[in-house]
Amino acid sequence: MNILNQKVSMAEKVGYGLGDCSANLVFQMMMIYQTKFYTDVFGLEGAIAGTVMLVARIVDAFVDPTVGIISDRTNTRWGKYRPWVLWTALPFMVFYVLAFYNPGIEDKGLVALYATISYTLLMTMYSFNNTPYSSLGGVMSADIKERTSITSVRFVFSTIAQFVVQGLTLPLVSKFSDGADKAHGWFCTISLFAAVGLVFLLVVFFSTKERITPPAGQKNDTRQDIKDVLSSVPWKAMFVLTLFVFITLAMWGSAMNYYFENYVDPVALYAFLDNIGLASAEASDSWGYTVLNAFGLIVSSPDKAYEVGFGVFNMLGALVQFFGVIFLSEYLAAKYGKKRTFIVCLTLTAVFTAMFYFPARDNIGLMFALNFLKSLAYAPTVPLLWAMIADVADHSEYVHYRRATGFVFAGVVFALKAGLGVGGAILGFLLSGFGYVSGAGVTQSESAVNGIVISSSIIPAACFFVGVIALFFYPISKEYNEKMQAELKIRRSRNDY
Repeated sequence: MNILNQKVSMAEKVGYGLGDCSANLVFQMMMIYQTKFYTDVFGLEGAIAGTVMLVARIVDAFVDPTVGIISDRTNTRWGKYRPWVLWTALPFMVFYVLAFYNPGIEDKGLVALYATISYTLLMTMYSFNNTPYSSLGGVMSADIKERTSITSVRFVFSTIAQFVVQGLTLPLVSKFSDGADKAHGWFCTISLFAAVGLVFLLVVFFSTKERITPPAGQKNDTRQDIKDVLSSVPWKAMFVLTLFVFITLAMWGSAMNYYFENYVDPVALYAFLDNIGLASAEASDSWGYTVLNAFGLIVSSPDKAYEVGFGVFNMLGALVQFFGVIFLSEYLAAKYGKKRTFIVCLTLTAVFTAMFYFPARDNIGLMFALNFLKSLAYAPTVPLLWAMIADVADHSEYVHYRRATGFVFAGVVFALKAGLGVGGAILGFLLSGFGYVSGAGVTQSESAVNGIVISSSIIPAACFFVGVIALFFYPISKEYNEKMQAELKIRRSRNDY
């Protein structure tokens, strides 16, 4: 077992964190805009869009564990996981662009086929890139505090990507399309994000180091790795937690897009934006106007308030989450432990999510206040998820005297992607069930609007509570983890395997 100095420099933490910024330039886009892109740009029915996402999940069931097994058995002078970040960087970003590219096909059956193939290829490449990337975070240090610090820095950059994607996508699409060709606007926006993401992945490869290696005498045994992981109680708890958290995030993020376009009163939203200096019927030569307008963040009339209003709503959530990760996550985890912190914060997140059922159409202030509280409650959990998964990999080594970091992370990445797809699919089926009519600019029925409100509040809140229940079955408490890490440190120093 490699027992190099377990301290990690801030430069290396930042380099590693840029990888999650890259991944979230993709992930946030799929979570918030994929369903809406399929219904309003591709013109697919909600149920068809949901089916597209479910097909990719079937493929993932085979791809994700395969990636985990392959990466665990990769041996290069750069390590096991770093090379995969490099090898997959370019194809990952190419498939990202293709998944949001409208080829101009008229036949809806062929459009659905193109969407299925491009989405599946993107998700496959996401696995080949993000599973090794996530595993890399689990072998950069064995120090508990360093590991939490690494994930905290990582999710600072994740939150920056969230801020950019959720806040600027629709304004940039509108600006690049020049009010006409939305498909061209989407292509330009995604291409810009993909170029930045490619550069960040290259930085990850050149700036990080793997410090934990499997026990020297460990032999490759795929069957034993599968048996060890699938029998692990903490792994099962994290799988269920991750699955339902990301079902909820995908459902709520996408539903709020529809919520702002179809439920929120545009006149009230325009007035709200005017009060914060983002509405102007006439052009200005001031530097503030110039900068904001360059990103499409100035709205000229109520009928265009949706894009900017939804963007500002998301940026508020991302900013609150950003500071919550920095100031709350490490502090709360160190004082109360990861498990206790996660339970309390996720419970509060569920409560504030459910409360989106109550604001009136024109009560924009209450909507933004609830978003502030929800984001603040959720923020501490963001880095803790991955730190806890790294603890699960340690637990497997602690119990079985074998390490299978890649396979542990592969299962959870599958849960994450399954949640993303299932959440989007559930929303698609709900939209169809409530009578949502696909296509941009369509006036929706009262039933469809009510369905959008329920899908933005009560239903995702219930899914969050399932995640809370799963956490009660997670056995690695703060005290247990400290005992486990102390024992593993002794084993590794003695090579006691």
